[in-house]
Amino acid sequence: MLFIVPTPIGNLNDITLRSIQVLKDADVILAEDMRKSGILLRHFAIETKMFSYHQHNEHEVTPLVIERMKNGENFALISDAGTPGISDAAYLLVRASLKENIEVSCLPGATALLPALILSGLITNEFTFIGFLPQKKGRQTKLKELSEEKRTLIIYESPNRLQNLLLGLMEYCGGDRRVSVSRELTKKFEETKRGSLHELSKYYSTKNVKGEIVVVVEGIQK
Repeated sequence: MLFIVPTPIGNLNDITLRSIQVLKDADVILAEDMRKSGILLRHFAIETKMFSYHQHNEHEVTPLVIERMKNGENFALISDAGTPGISDAAYLLVRASLKENIEVSCLPGATALLPALILSGLITNEFTFIGFLPQKKGRQTKLKELSEEKRTLIIYESPNRLQNLLLGLMEYCGGDRRVSVSRELTKKFEETKRGSLHELSKYYSTKNVKGEIVVVVEGIQK
């Protein structure tokens, strides 16, 4: 059996009791970064052995994992933070498991996109999750496409590329479009800034930004 197990996006206490038990009971834990995941496992006295599984080795590792699960082992898949499959590896393994009639269970738990959406103050009944934008090929086309989206947009970005993203959005969406930037969600220095694209691009132009970033953008108002 394959378990998809969400892990905290910052505060370790956000993990569920069920997630801890599943990680303890699994035969193997597949981890995106074993050093980072090791901190979590040690904190909760989880001694299950880990194996590396990420976007750069998933094509090679997936068949091996499938074979072991067919032979009776239970695997738990975790990412560095949040729910596996949201902007990181999981899809290939889940698809392959289902194809081989291996049972898959996805536990509920932490993800950064919903807290950021709610904290934004923007419309929440209709939204679209974008994840990370292309960095080179297709980026301008994607920004132009998103500028016409009526639903609220949720975008992940790294700290060093935040200003570039805000400027790109402003170019295609206009400076008056409302936006929210959340960083370090659930952590000690959690922060959410709200305003227009013009206001926030100006604000972050002088800031040394750290932490994971979620940008929420108002849909086009027609």
